[in-house]
Amino acid sequence: MTVYEEICSLIGKDKASVNETLLLHHSKDESDHKAVEPDVVVFPESKEDVVKIVQYANENRIPVVPFGAGSGLEGQAIPIHKGISINFERMNKIVEVRPEDLVAIVQPGVTRVQLNEELKKYGLFFSVDPGADASIGGMAATNASGTLTVRYGGMRDQILNLEAVLADGRVIQTGSLAKKSSSGYHLNGLFAGSEGTLGVFTEIALKLHGIPENIVAARCFFKTVRDCVDAAVAILTAGIPIARIELVDSRSIKAVNAYSDTDYPEAPSLFLEFHGNQAGNQEDIDFVKGIVEEAGCLEFLFETDSLKRAVLWKARHGLNYALRHGSPGQASLTTDVCVPISALPDNVAFADSQLDSLGLKGSIVGHVGDGNFHVMILFDPNSPGEIAKAKELNRQIVNKALLSGGTCTGEHGVGLGKMEFQRKEHGEALDVMIGFKQLLDPNNILNPGKVLPVHKKNA
Repeated sequence: MTVYEEICSLIGKDKASVNETLLLHHSKDESDHKAVEPDVVVFPESKEDVVKIVQYANENRIPVVPFGAGSGLEGQAIPIHKGISINFERMNKIVEVRPEDLVAIVQPGVTRVQLNEELKKYGLFFSVDPGADASIGGMAATNASGTLTVRYGGMRDQILNLEAVLADGRVIQTGSLAKKSSSGYHLNGLFAGSEGTLGVFTEIALKLHGIPENIVAARCFFKTVRDCVDAAVAILTAGIPIARIELVDSRSIKAVNAYSDTDYPEAPSLFLEFHGNQAGNQEDIDFVKGIVEEAGCLEFLFETDSLKRAVLWKARHGLNYALRHGSPGQASLTTDVCVPISALPDNVAFADSQLDSLGLKGSIVGHVGDGNFHVMILFDPNSPGEIAKAKELNRQIVNKALLSGGTCTGEHGVGLGKMEFQRKEHGEALDVMIGFKQLLDPNNILNPGKVLPVHKKNA
């Protein structure tokens, strides 16, 4: 029997497909890495379905690749060795909300927007906001973060427990519902960010937060990108509990205005947001205003209206699409380095100068509150010269970040695009990671070819 027929006999014919459109959809994500179609797409509806799929795959040395919303940027969901693509859209239940404990338990197919819509009635929200309406399973797998990370932390900080199916079919719990624990190794931290290479998530327990009483957004404009970053560092070192602080360069603002029908001044900018009560926010805003004026701010504007705030953050989240829209036919490569705050000004200024010196189109944005910034590089996918320039710029930015004590990826994950930097960043610790992988997945069926340089034994 074929893989499709075997899967149908295990979990039911209505939970598997070899439809060409579905195979194509599961061959790629939002990255520009080469698409590869799986042999079959499966739609489990329970933990038991996942166990059966993984056990069958392990016994027959067939690759298994989890698929969430397909919004990844480093090729994590691409089945480069074909095999089984597990789509979690039918495992999308919010299992339980415990408002008094500030905890939600969800299946991996639940999306960020879906969860927050449910939480509104409790006066709560889930803080990780990567922009796209990603699945919670995918966000846990890549250790996603986003614009609110500076205040609330990234995905690892929000995970209390992961229910994971290992390669041999065992089901484990990586944590508990307690807010902290000193018991055993920190498996939450190991499995979150493992990108489907150590286990397949079937349930996730998350920390929640109360919706702030008062939210105020602000925009401030500067002469240079360096001035923006210097101002951001000054705000952070002053100890102000800011909720969002985003860098958007003038190239990005121009693209946003054209794409989103906004009229923001086309200058390097910081987008800010304050969470708290009205009196506390006003004090923080007055403090920040003084800091940014001293750093050379040209104008400081507020957005208290919820609709205008929504437009502001929608524009920020839509930057990648705005840039592509303004450059039809162009592909994009997005860098994702994260550096210590003190090294941020030099790293951003370096990236800005290199983008210009190489003659490439693109822009710089970033969650500068946590040292994470992105250079969105546009290039002609049919031009070997431009492809080489884009890759070289990425390497230069990563190497500069590593020399500064930073990392090659702050939130997008390793996937396919960052594997070449793993040895340089981690040294001998990479061998420890490979050891974990080989211990938990000796047949290398779980998302093979991602994150670590481990090869399929049957390849």
